[in-house]
Amino acid sequence: MNGGMIPSSLNKPSTNNASAVKPKIIEITVASLLCLRIDSSSILFASANASAIKLSTSSFVYVLRLVGILFVVLKSSLPNKMVTVYGLVLSIVGMCIFNIGLTYGLGAMGSQTGGVLPAAFMQLPISETSPIFDVKTGLAVVIGFAFILGFGATLAEPALNALGMTVQNLTNGAFKKSMLMYSVAGGVAVGIALGVAKVVLGVDLMKVLLPLYLVGVMLTIFSTEEFVNVAWDSAGVTTGPVTVPLVLAMGLGVGNAVSAVEGFGILSLASICPIVAVLSMGLIIQFMNKRSVNKQSS
Repeated sequence: MNGGMIPSSLNKPSTNNASAVKPKIIEITVASLLCLRIDSSSILFASANASAIKLSTSSFVYVLRLVGILFVVLKSSLPNKMVTVYGLVLSIVGMCIFNIGLTYGLGAMGSQTGGVLPAAFMQLPISETSPIFDVKTGLAVVIGFAFILGFGATLAEPALNALGMTVQNLTNGAFKKSMLMYSVAGGVAVGIALGVAKVVLGVDLMKVLLPLYLVGVMLTIFSTEEFVNVAWDSAGVTTGPVTVPLVLAMGLGVGNAVSAVEGFGILSLASICPIVAVLSMGLIIQFMNKRSVNKQSS
């Protein structure tokens, strides 16, 4: 007997117990991280489902209004009811899936790209190799990337293809579909590049936007009616479901990275520049037509 003394085996924890505790701690930590990851994923999917449900509800209400106007007000009927219902169901489901894809696909990529893009010319904590280039080269890379992004995103807009086909039919081939699409895409690309340069350099939006609108008004005065209508309608094509989420996310990402006051204003420049581009193309087409007529008459 050691009297009141505590045995040494109880006073010091054994190495076997200590080694048994460490794996448990690691298991608990890994489980906690997995739970946090699962919770964040469930939150993302829950918000995606909520946005999809909201979109489907608004689309269903819109369809009900159209049906009410068609049947009640206009006293009309559908020739192919089953085909129409089938198309409406596909459109609602497709819009919901498309909305989720934009939110967690193009929107997420645009935001991440906009946040990392200024690393080309400035120091960023999220990029270890920043700045990648000097200031002038980095700014040229950022503005060039914005130009390419705007050009590609505009060509992917479904509404632009429909507008190009309609314009080609209405002008009897004088204004071809490809010519309109590339004019609008080039204008949007220039506008987005100007908008990104405005955000990065901190230029006032009115100093860039007002001269472009003055140029658009002057070109409208000298253009014919058909080209004026096409040009000003082409601005609405730039606010499509592909361009807007990508450009807004990139603009906000660039604005946050460079600590700008705000990253908005890019879409306004992306709307006026295609108007100027299409009006300029219309004047070129008019000049070429007059020149060909003069050659034929002479």
